[in-house]
Formats: sequence, C-alpha cells, structure tokens
Amino acid sequence: MRLVRHGIKGLGIVLVLLFAGVFAGVEVPPEINVNGSDEDVMTFTFNFNENDVEFVRKGEYVRIDCGDNFNYIVREGYPMLPYKVEVIKLPFGTKIEGIEIKNVESVKDKIDGKIIPAPSVAPDSLGERIEGKIYSLEKPYPSNWISYHIGAGIDGKEHVIYLVLHVYPLRYTPAKNEVEYLSSITVEINYRMPEKSMLNKDEYDLLIIAPDSWMDELQPLKEHKEQHGIKTIIVGLDEIYGGKYFAVQGRDDAEKIKYFIKNAIEEWGIEYVMLVGGRQGGVFKERWLMPVRYSYLDDGGEAKFLSDLYFADIYKYEDGEIVFEDWDSNGNGIYGEWHMRGKDMLDLYPDVYLGRLACRNVWEVKIMVDKIIEYELNAYGSEWAKRFVGIAGDTYPGEDDPYFEGELATKAAFDLLNGYEARFVWTSTGNLSSAQDIIDAISEGCGFLHFSGHGNPMSWANHPPHDEETWIGIDVLQFYKFSNKGMYPITIIGGCHNNQFNVSVFNLLKLKHLKTIYYKSEWSPECFGWWLARKIGGGSIATVANTGYGYGIPGEDCLTGRGRYMEIHFFKSVADGKETLGEVHASDLTYYLNAFPPMEDRIDTKIVEQWALLGDPSLMIGGYPE
Repeated sequence: MRLVRHGIKGLGIVLVLLFAGVFAGVEVPPEINVNGSDEDVMTFTFNFNENDVEFVRKGEYVRIDCGDNFNYIVREGYPMLPYKVEVIKLPFGTKIEGIEIKNVESVKDKIDGKIIPAPSVAPDSLGERIEGKIYSLEKPYPSNWISYHIGAGIDGKEHVIYLVLHVYPLRYTPAKNEVEYLSSITVEINYRMPEKSMLNKDEYDLLIIAPDSWMDELQPLKEHKEQHGIKTIIVGLDEIYGGKYFAVQGRDDAEKIKYFIKNAIEEWGIEYVMLVGGRQGGVFKERWLMPVRYSYLDDGGEAKFLSDLYFADIYKYEDGEIVFEDWDSNGNGIYGEWHMRGKDMLDLYPDVYLGRLACRNVWEVKIMVDKIIEYELNAYGSEWAKRFVGIAGDTYPGEDDPYFEGELATKAAFDLLNGYEARFVWTSTGNLSSAQDIIDAISEGCGFLHFSGHGNPMSWANHPPHDEETWIGIDVLQFYKFSNKGMYPITIIGGCHNNQFNVSVFNLLKLKHLKTIYYKSEWSPECFGWWLARKIGGGSIATVANTGYGYGIPGEDCLTGRGRYMEIHFFKSVADGKETLGEVHASDLTYYLNAFPPMEDRIDTKIVEQWALLGDPSLMIGGYPE
C-alpha cells in the first residue's frame, strides 16, 4: 500500500474578468473594439497597498499573509509568495498579439528574516522546508511583476481562449533579504478578434463511444438522455476505425479516437464524451476494450500513469492559432513526456466534458446504465441527495502538529455547499474507528461523498490524530456491505491511485515484478474508484480520484495547493452553479490550471493529468425535477 505521496457566447461578449481581493482598483476601458478587423487593445491598471501585507514570524522564517483572496507559490525550495489570479476569457480564435507592462510603481524595504520556503513533496521528507538555490541569488524573485499563460478550453457551452494573468504584489531578493512592493502597474493587451465564430454546430450534445458489441445495451441510456433534452449519439469503435462518419486520422487507436472527438466537436457540436470500456486482461501487454493513453511524466516515483485528460484536451493555442493538441510536441511518439530525455509542452485545458465507464464486461455496462437512469429519475427532491459525508483523519501525523489535513479538507469542501447537511466521519472525533463506520455512513445514502487521506488501487485509509502507525479505512473486499441502493453519491477521493483502472489479477503473472505489484495492490480485480461506482445495489454513481500518486501539503499550508486544492475546488465548481458532473469536473481542472500554470511544475501538471472521472459526464447532479 503506497500511502505517503501524497474558463462567451458570440463575439459580442469580449471578456469576463474575475476580480476580487486586496487590489485597490482595476481600471477597465468602457468600450473595446470588436469588429474583428483591426487590432484591439485592452488596458488594465492594478493598484496595491503595501499595508495590506502582514509578516508573521515562524521560527527562523517569516510568512506573508495577504488574505484569503490570494494564492501562494508552493514550489518546493521556493519562497511562498502571494499572487493574484486574473482570468480573461476571449472568443475562440482570438489572437493575442502582445502583452506589455507599463507604468510600474514600487517601493523597496528590508525585512527581518527570510520568507518561508514551500514544504517538500518528497515522500521521505514530506513537510520539510528546504531552501533552494534561489535563496542565494541577488536578483528579485519572481523576475517579473506579472506572468501569464494562454490556453484553449471550454466554459459552459462555449469554447474560449483563457488569458490568465498572475500579478505579484511583491518581489523578494533572498540574498539581500529585501522586498519590493508593487504600488501600481498597467497591463496593455493587444489582440485580434476572430472574424466569425469557429465552433457553432449543435446537432448532438453527448457522444458515447463504446465497443460495437455493447451498443445495444447502451440504447436505454440514449433514450433516457434524449427524453431529458440531451441529444445523444452512440458510436462504435469499429465505426471510428472504419471511417463511417469522418475520415480516419491518427497514429494509433487512442489518437484516432481523439481526432474523432475533434471532428465531433466541429461537425456535431458535442459537449460531452463518455468513453465506455476498461481493461480486458493481458499480461505482458495490456488489452483494452476502450483505448487509453499513458502520460510519461516521471515524478520520481512512477514513470507513467493513465490520463483520460488526453481525450478531453483537444486544442491548444500555438503561434496565434488554434491547433490540434496531440500531447507530443517534440514528435517522438512519447505522450505527455516530462523526464530527463525530453518534455512535451501541453495545453491541458479540457475542451469537452469527458468521463469513462471503465466497464470490463457487458454486465457492468447494464449496471451503470440502470444506476445512471435510476439516479437521474429519483435523486431530485430526496433528503439523502442533500447530504454530504466527509471521511477523513490526520493525513500527516506529527506530535506537535495540530492540523488534521484530511478533516480540514472535508470541512472546507462542505462549507462551499449551500442547502446540504453534513455528516463528518473523522478519526479525531471517534466517528471513524473502523471500516464499519464508513459502511454505515455510506449506507444511509448521500449526494456527495468525500474521502481525504491516503490510498492505493485497492483501499483508502487515514490516521488517528498524531498516530502515524495506525491506519483506519476500507478496502474493495468490504464493498458488498454497502446497502445504499438507489441513494448513490458522487464520490471525490483524495489519495493515491484510487482510480488506477488498469489493475488486474493478471498482474500477478508478472513474476519478475510480483513483489512490487503485490505491495502496490496492482493485483486488485478492479480499482477502488471503479468498483465503488459499478457496485450493484449500492456504492457511488461516479468517482473522481487519482490514477497515480496523490500529493498533499502537510500542516497549516494544507489547503493552499496540490491535491487538496483540487478536491476542494470540485465543490467550488458545484457552488458556482455547474449542473452536470462533467462540467464540474472540467471546471475543477480549469480552476487548478488557472492558479498553477501548465508545464511549470511537474507535480502540478501531474495532479491535473491524473484527476480522472469514472462516471457519466452528462450526469445531472441531484437528478432531474419530476
């Protein structure tokens, strides 16, 4: 058991600005030229008051506090500096001609003590704060007052260009122990609007891709969806490979499916994609009923992991143009590569709402079709659907550490929801003392189930307070005890590998790697998250969890980044009024990408790539009104 690692409808609406917090003011031009023929300009001025910065002594270090509306740099070895995220959404096809910084006003000052570095993410020194090389440099960090990145993604029913600004209210020169405060700065953005909308088809909403032999079993789901206004088409894999609808493109089966999804967006206007199919045995070479893509990002603990985000990330912004995102920017056939030999530059913003039913046989297809229909017809107005269950403990125990990270995460998640009641099953209160406590809580039924702790493909667990030796949790062999038929939660799991849906008992035949396979529980018949979803007569309706190592931050910084930020922002997406599961999941990914830019930190990149939805992306959260 590995238990340690833990963004416009039409061209008339030009942009949406998400502003909040400490900045004293943002000046927005009252009119912007949107005729699509000449270069347009947006100008923004940010003002900041240095008196809003508080320095708090933490041993030999000082911590900066700018309030709740700021994010903080959480890269290992770097000082934890605040920054403000500002998101500008532009119509798909907009060209960003240039971004210029003007009229910078700032003041410098000495501080008494070094700014605290972010905690380590290495498993054997988790929580240790290590000063990186940057602490010996005599130049300010960050090097610029504003950084930015550009992505192509989906927002509601529209495809957009995300222009994301990170504004830093202060810069730090470690070797001089000097801080430079930003008083005012102006940003000028030159851009060119598209002459016409690029994506405007509206023939289908939901695309279901499945093995041809399962298409009949999926027909009741198609009929149910269409009765509720979701125009649905089911396409078989052989129909894709045979070019029935679109010309076949792609180097392998996974890329052929991705190109098909691209064509379906452009020709049919689909918003949702549901892949149906999981692993079908195989020992030395895995066999799949529905192709998968592995990301070859090496985090030091595993060299590759499953990433269904590959199938959702269809477009990228490159040299002012929208192009196909193949996840292989260096063209060497290694997808999502990030290791010593090379690095692919990826967009990562989802362009469709995608989920997978990792079914291994037709029996599981029938179970999921029945459960989805049952949920969407019966959940609305029920008492259980407005219940939140949070299961957690002290994720990183320490004798003098008063922070129970998992419990803080479940409480922060629930606090974002309106109209829900909570049941917290925590080790600190004694409500979580055995697997039976988890079984009892789930069996009562709930709308959302949030585990926050540690995991592997077969189990989930957490610690009692300050007790690193004791584990309390549940494994897949106890799922038969759930009795919540008809009361299925959407489940979010913080932990390692709970959605690693490539596991199989056939892995036990890999004799050379048997010890590692057994230790990592990769011999489980099916993974924790999928088993929970496809369980008949109980379990969940869908599971969102990691396919690889999960990462968290211990102690007082536990909610500021990494995995728990992703967990919590799933519920922020719900609170923001997203109605379908796929939109909530994609919005969660987008929140993370806006706050922690793609391809700057490999752990942040991995956290996004491995956050998988095993369930129906078009699922109406809380069901349809009668």
